[in-house]
Amino acid sequence: MPSLLFCGPKLAACGIVLSIWGVIMLTMLGIFFSAKSAVLIEDVPFTEEDIRNDKNPPQTVYGLYNQVGINCFIAAAIYVGVGAVSLCQVRLNKRQEYMVT
Repeated sequence: MPSLLFCGPKLAACGIVLSIWGVIMLTMLGIFFSAKSAVLIEDVPFTEEDIRNDKNPPQTVYGLYNQVGINCFIAAAIYVGVGAVSLCQVRLNKRQEYMVT
């Protein structure tokens, strides 16, 4: 019977810790980008040409803020998936400790 176990207990625990940190960090960044925090203006991908050629520059920048915020939320969701896989690996490792081969 093939096993779904593909990483050890330490790697799985590390994956859980990194996933928790990633979810917290990226969710907070997503919230701050969605709130259009002025501190994060350097991380919004626009150039001076975009501002000069646009008739309504603030709306363009606000749209970019929202897009970056959505990207942060998507990355946080991916970290949730990685954390779920890591949690399954921890449980499979615990179960394998009690099995006699």
